[in-house]
Amino acid sequence: MRTLIRSLGELCITAGLVLLLFVAYELWGTGAYTSGQQDQLSKQLDKQWNTKRTVTTSEKVHLGQGMALIRIPRLGKNYHYVVIEGVTVADLRKGPGHYPGTALPGGIGNFVVSGHRTTYAAPFNRVDELRDGDKILVDTQDKQYIYQVTGEKVVMPTQVDVTEPVPFHAGARPTKHLITLTTCHPKYSAARRLVVFGELMQEIPRVNTVVS
Repeated sequence: MRTLIRSLGELCITAGLVLLLFVAYELWGTGAYTSGQQDQLSKQLDKQWNTKRTVTTSEKVHLGQGMALIRIPRLGKNYHYVVIEGVTVADLRKGPGHYPGTALPGGIGNFVVSGHRTTYAAPFNRVDELRDGDKILVDTQDKQYIYQVTGEKVVMPTQVDVTEPVPFHAGARPTKHLITLTTCHPKYSAARRLVVFGELMQEIPRVNTVVS
């Protein structure tokens, strides 16, 4: 009996260590992967943007490639991520992803970006801290678009109309330049979605190189 109890105890300790290692990987190991991907994407975007040829908004960005740079001052001066074109599992492991088919940065309609909240560097971990009036800066090759947060809402995962050109109004013709950030809610759960809305307030020439 003592041998059985000791064996069970050892199994429980081993299982606990395996679980601890798994959690550590989910929180920190995946973040290291994303950081490496972001470094590569930053270099690629910097090289592309510093060529003489200007990328027009009508050109198609290939899935999995970097297409913009997002900064949110409320979340710190070092907060910056390359936005990936695409929202597949593989895309979002590289960083926040732009929903294909939604507006491009600065365009009329809804520029929709999704990101992880707890794993893979958790780019949208603190978006619940954003308040009305906070700025969201989106850089492209030649412009910086300055959006202003206008509100937030928690919705069910099935409520995909938040990605419509006019959020919650499928089929409506857009007249504004909007941004929508989506992530899981609450933290460590995918039960619902936290959605942050914003509207374009200003656009200025981009003068900074890509931050790596």
